[in-house]
Amino acid sequence: MTDPIADMLTRIRNACKAKHKHVNVPSSKLKKEIARILHGNRYIANFVEVEDRKQNLLRIYLKYDKQNRSLISGIERISKPGLRIYVKEEDLRLFSKKLGITILSTSRGILTDQEARKVKIGGEAICRVW
Repeated sequence: MTDPIADMLTRIRNACKAKHKHVNVPSSKLKKEIARILHGNRYIANFVEVEDRKQNLLRIYLKYDKQNRSLISGIERISKPGLRIYVKEEDLRLFSKKLGITILSTSRGILTDQEARKVKIGGEAICRVW
């Protein structure tokens, strides 16, 4: 697999459309941090790491509203392995004006665009969630 983050986002997108309660994704530190941000911004209900023989699994519990609509209406990959997209600190306000959040990989860890603006730091734009 050439892009495990895109695979994670696609699994979440497909599980939301199919109204599944949870989705399993092969675990990594970056995926756990993305799930932590999604949980902190109330896009998912919870996430846990499940022991597996090969590679641990990250079980992501999806969240729905009273009309049974997913709280994640869209999720897309921005920076790809063949084309990395970096955002300077002064350009982050353009990302903040759009609906939802943008998840960035910075020198201070994985942050949302709003958190990165507070600490005045740029980074690689991983994905956008709305």
